[in-house]
Amino acid sequence: MDEDDELPVKLYYRIGEVSDLVGVEPHVLRYWETEFRSIRPQKSRKGQRIYSRRDVEKLLKVKDLLYTHGFTIAGARKRLRESGIEPQAAEDPAQKNLGEARRVLLDVRKELVELLSELEHEPLGALAGSASAPS
Repeated sequence: MDEDDELPVKLYYRIGEVSDLVGVEPHVLRYWETEFRSIRPQKSRKGQRIYSRRDVEKLLKVKDLLYTHGFTIAGARKRLRESGIEPQAAEDPAQKNLGEARRVLLDVRKELVELLSELEHEPLGALAGSASAPS
């Protein structure tokens, strides 16, 4: 990447500097932080984002994939994973729980459909007789 050579030699960069270096607005950088786990700038005591040179290089790579090569966010994330820049996605426990909940709900639905079918085939007199039988 030729742009890496143009980066000023510093220990850290603030979001405004990174925005200028990468060529995107600060809100785009903040959004990319939410989408790419490998981009996690530190925070100063005042709460300002502090980017390392490596963070800036990753951001330049993300911009190249998205803007030059036309990747989607998911596609860029996959490409970065393949190149070892982005960590592998851990299995989301919430997704696992959703799958289990879906299976349980489908079982309940099946049972309800079976009960409804039985009720529809039950003679009306049998239902009325059992409901109004004296105790």
